[in-house]
Amino acid sequence: MSTAPSTVLQVALLVLFVLPGVTYQFLREYWRGPVPGERKLGERVLRAVAASVVLDALYLVALGPQLVALARGIGRDGWAGLAAGPRAAGLAGLALFVVIPAAAAAAVTYWQRRRLSTVRYRGTPTAWDQMFRQRGSCFVRLRLRDGVWIGGWYGTRSYATSYPHPPELYLESAWLMRPDGSFHRRVEDSGGLFVRAEDTDVLEILLPPRQEPQR
Repeated sequence: MSTAPSTVLQVALLVLFVLPGVTYQFLREYWRGPVPGERKLGERVLRAVAASVVLDALYLVALGPQLVALARGIGRDGWAGLAAGPRAAGLAGLALFVVIPAAAAAAVTYWQRRRLSTVRYRGTPTAWDQMFRQRGSCFVRLRLRDGVWIGGWYGTRSYATSYPHPPELYLESAWLMRPDGSFHRRVEDSGGLFVRAEDTDVLEILLPPRQEPQR
């Protein structure tokens, strides 16, 4: 015997149990960014189901009689019940499946950002992401594992990867470096510099001076 939902009421109950948490989890990940604890699909699904259970419980506490009446009407009349009031059904679905979960995700995200702003631990996945997430233009110098210094200008055309991708950096212009790690001059006709973090042991960001290093 098939276990697939065969009535409008069963479909509605299935959607009510799953979709609010999916909306909540998707927006939480979008606004907060990926974190190490949610790399596996199974963990993300469990979080979405848990969010759905919490939201559905709140729906029943706040709107229990109305939801029961709506479910009875759908179960008795099937598709005809939906066809009789499509706007009301659409507004109810929009509120239960999108608006309320989105508001909950926004509230939790805002609260966590406020709370984490007062402590040293951040929700940013790695120190690499924290360093480049809102970084403006600056000079960057790196020491390779063999002791050689390299560096360049991190400007508007530069790019730093973010979690979960491997830490990599593209500097839009490369600079010649002195043995002590100081900047000498910009490489003529430089088209940029690509660096993998795993090839370096030191990375330092220097705020742009009032006058650029001597070319």
